Amino acid sequence: MIYKMLIDGRWTDAADGATWQVVNPASEAPIADVPFGGAEETTRAITAAHEARPRWAGMTAYERCAILRDIADALRARVDELAPIMTAECGKPLGEAAGEWGACADLFDWFAEEGKRAYGRAIPARKPGKRLLVIPQPVGVVATITAWNFPAYLLARKWAGALAAGCTVVGRPSELTPLSAMALVNVMVEAGLPPGVVNLINGEPQIMGETILRDPRVNKLSFTGSQRVGRLLMRQAADGIKKLSLELGGSAPVLVFADADMDWAARQGVIAKFRNNGQVCISPTRFYVEQPALEDFLDAVKSETEKLVVGDGMLAHVTNGPMVSGAGRDKVEQFVDEALAKRASLVAGGGRPPIESGYFYQPTVLTDVTTDMQIGCDEVFGPVMAVSAFSTIDEALQLANDSPYGLAGYVLTKDLSTATRVYEGLEFGIVGVNDLVPATAEAPFGGIKTSGFGREAGQEGLTEYMDQKFVSIGLD
Repeated sequence: MIYKMLIDGRWTDAADGATWQVVNPASEAPIADVPFGGAEETTRAITAAHEARPRWAGMTAYERCAILRDIADALRARVDELAPIMTAECGKPLGEAAGEWGACADLFDWFAEEGKRAYGRAIPARKPGKRLLVIPQPVGVVATITAWNFPAYLLARKWAGALAAGCTVVGRPSELTPLSAMALVNVMVEAGLPPGVVNLINGEPQIMGETILRDPRVNKLSFTGSQRVGRLLMRQAADGIKKLSLELGGSAPVLVFADADMDWAARQGVIAKFRNNGQVCISPTRFYVEQPALEDFLDAVKSETEKLVVGDGMLAHVTNGPMVSGAGRDKVEQFVDEALAKRASLVAGGGRPPIESGYFYQPTVLTDVTTDMQIGCDEVFGPVMAVSAFSTIDEALQLANDSPYGLAGYVLTKDLSTATRVYEGLEFGIVGVNDLVPATAEAPFGGIKTSGFGREAGQEGLTEYMDQKFVSIGLD
């Protein structure tokens, strides 16, 4: 693997020689120094993508998609090599890292086929001497800025759709986890991706973001990250009327009805809540349990949570690695301490484990959580499950929807009528019914309200990167 930026098919360092030290969150030890650029590298990457655009867009969908298929095959063949790279820089256990690389391959596979189905349409005209057509065409150069929690998957979800549509790409990963992005680009180049079609830059986020948004050759920006940064990007994009897609996280509610199997609900809840240490934008966080079942649910959750093993993700028996940074762990600690000070009750966890180094925090379960606590309304992005009770469906929906976020919501029940009423009533872009891990390559992913706009994956993940051109032909 070459751990450098890729611009116009060439591996490159920062122009001024600057580097960024990547740290292993399990040991707090440095593991690599990578180039750390700025405006100059960003502009060069945009130029490369702009110049490669006509050739890539001019290829047939079948030609482009054959390359995407080769990328998918190469990723699957190298999972055992790729997974430790991800675990070393972001901490997630090897099994989760391997699963993420497999999901990346699924995305390239999906869009390798979906790109062949970018259908236009003919519209019946109201006058005999006219023919009306709609032709989908690639938007052009796409810039992507992504977060650290899924350091390869977030890129693949954007890039595969953009490439299948005929767009070229400039991608900036999180500076916390650039190695997975660089490894992904290594594989893509080896699979035959032409120079300039994907350009990977790494560097100062504000400077690179501003450079992208000021450059008129960039036709769209797709961003995954915080609300704070999303708002800044929207303001900056306004000057150039730049097309945007924003995925800005969430605080996902789970409505657990008394007719559900509580042991099953607890087991699924713990698996979904604590995967990647809760550092998942659709992570189920606010659990609302129908009153008669609350104690049974808490007992089962406590039992399941105490089975989890915290430690270095490289170890086979570990289920939960470190958080990605000390700042992330400090935020979780602050949320938990504030909730306990406001009379929440601790069911499990609640502090750092006895591990000498690393950004570790125990999987934690709280109950008696109220909306005046940060954990009851904000995105914790960490290994904390907040549990409260409800009595009626109307109350449950009110509690679930009383949030500025609108990314994902969930319901666990055996009753079809209850499930239908809830999934229709939840104000979220994604709803899981007896499914707490709903993301998949073939279905759209995205939120509403302050969780952002735009969709990735599925059919929608292709059309997001295409303009719909209307052609009106007069025959007389």
